[in-house]
Amino acid sequence: MEMKKRINLELRNRAPEEVTELVLDNCLCVNGEIEGLNDAFKKLEFLSMANVELSSLARLPSLNKLRKLELSDNIISGGLEVLAEKCPNLTYLNLSGNKIKDLSTVEALQNLKNLKSLDLFNCEITNLEDYRESIFELLQQITYLDGFDQEDNEAPDSEEEDDEDGDEDDEDEDEDEAEAGPPEGYEEEEEEEEEDEDEDEDEGGSELGEGEEEVGLSYLMKEEIQDEEDDDDYVEEGEEEEEEEEEGLRGEKRKRDAEDDGEEEDD
Repeated sequence: MEMKKRINLELRNRAPEEVTELVLDNCLCVNGEIEGLNDAFKKLEFLSMANVELSSLARLPSLNKLRKLELSDNIISGGLEVLAEKCPNLTYLNLSGNKIKDLSTVEALQNLKNLKSLDLFNCEITNLEDYRESIFELLQQITYLDGFDQEDNEAPDSEEEDDEDGDEDDEDEDEDEAEAGPPEGYEEEEEEEEEDEDEDEDEGGSELGEGEEEVGLSYLMKEEIQDEEDDDDYVEEGEEEEEEEEEGLRGEKRKRDAEDDGEEEDD
């Protein structure tokens, strides 16, 4: 499929100014140049034209918002100065598998001030002695060359970066929920439940207290009744003893009187 037809297909009934990503891999360029891509794609941020037999960037439109450009497996050998003019905000450029041989060709990328990652894998330039050191010295703005920085640390994958951003968003949501606290009415329901439990405990305690009080009163009343009965018994016993003593005294008195009467008769 020709590139122009592929672009029309990728639009999917959208206007070019609405498109932010465009993938044109494996379609055919006419005479090694770009056709169908124009300045109307002013919001384009990602453009991929891998393996399209592209040899020249001369017809590349102005794409000021373009940040990532995939041009791998083509036949580009020069003319890279067009990129700084047409795509000044590029941060990622993949030129692997092209016909780039000399440092002078790459030197044109110095004007891409925002460029952080450059891929020249499978280009002839990689066979140069001190290739990596030379590129990092020539393009001091870049951080990653062929997927690794100067200390051979691998560049983070774009998907991993997205996942990390997603995890951070989840953590922020959790923190927001924690700060927001429970939903409205939740605390009021808990307070009402606690009040109901306290009332139930108070009622249970009062019933038990009344029962205990009744038992205590009845017990005391029984003790008082018993004490009174015991006192009555004691009083009755004391009176009987007094009566017996009085009767005994009266008996002795009668006995003495009788003896006195007998003595008087003998006289």
